[in-house]
Amino acid sequence: MKERFNSELITRQVAAALAEDLGAGDVTAALVPASQQVRAQIIAREPAILCGADWADATFKQLDSSIRADWQAQDGDALVADGLVVRLTGPARPILTGERTALNFLQTLSATATAARRYVDAVAGTGCKILDTRKTLPGLRLAQKYAVRCGGAQNHRLGLHDMVLLKENHIIAAGSIGGAVAAARQTSPGVPVEVEVENLGEFDQALGAGADIILLDELSLEDMREAVERNRSQGSKAKLEASGSITIATVREVALTGVDYISIGGITKHVQAIDLSMRFEFTS
Repeated sequence: MKERFNSELITRQVAAALAEDLGAGDVTAALVPASQQVRAQIIAREPAILCGADWADATFKQLDSSIRADWQAQDGDALVADGLVVRLTGPARPILTGERTALNFLQTLSATATAARRYVDAVAGTGCKILDTRKTLPGLRLAQKYAVRCGGAQNHRLGLHDMVLLKENHIIAAGSIGGAVAAARQTSPGVPVEVEVENLGEFDQALGAGADIILLDELSLEDMREAVERNRSQGSKAKLEASGSITIATVREVALTGVDYISIGGITKHVQAIDLSMRFEFTS
C-alpha cells in the first residue's frame, strides 16, 4: 500500500511554491478563455521511479478543486520512457498555471526516488541497506526522505534531534571518543549514538565506548573488512555504516565488506531532474 505523507506539510509546501510562481497572477494563462476546458497528460520521457503524486494533486486542487487527476502509477512505481503518468481534466487556466509547479515537485522527488532505487539495486542480495543523509534541498527534507523510501532505501536521522552523531570536532571538544559517548548518554538518554571514525584505532575506541553505530568514513575496503571482523569477534551489537567517496560503481564492493549500512549523500544532494512533460488537448 502506498505510504501516506503528511498532508498538512504538502499543503504548505505547495502553497509556498505557487505563491513564488504566481506573484500577482498568471498573465499568460489569462489569454485563455475562462470557460475553456482541457484534457492533459503528464508523460515520462525516461525510465524513473515515480514520487510526488500528492504534491501534484495538491497543486491543481489549490488552484481549482474541479480538476480531476487519473493516475496511472503510484509513488514507488517504475515508469517507462514515453509512458503515461497521469491524465488531467478540467479548466484550462488553472491547469496551465499549475503545470510548472506540479512538474517541479514530480521531477525533483522522482529523481530522488530513482537515485535511491539505483543504489538499492546495486547492493541487492548483500544484506546491506542504503541510507540517505541530511544533505537535502532546504525546505524539502521530509519530502526527499519520503522519496528515498519510495526508492526502497532507508532514512538516516531526520535532523539534529533524533540521533547523536559525533564527528571530529565534537570528539575534540569532549576530549576523547569515550568521553564524547559518555557525555551523549548523559545529555540525551535513550537517543542512539553514532561515532564517525577515520581509522581502525578510532574504530576500536568507538567500539569500546559502546557506540550504537560506528560510521567508517573513507576507510579502505581492507580496513572495512577488518572492522566488520573485529565487531563480530567481540560479539558487539554495534551497526557499521560506510560513507565517503562511494559511487554507484563502487557501492557493491563496499557492501560486500559486510557493513550494515552505506550512506549516500548524493541521493538527495546531486538530484538530476527526471524529464517529464505535459501535453494538452483543448476541448470546448
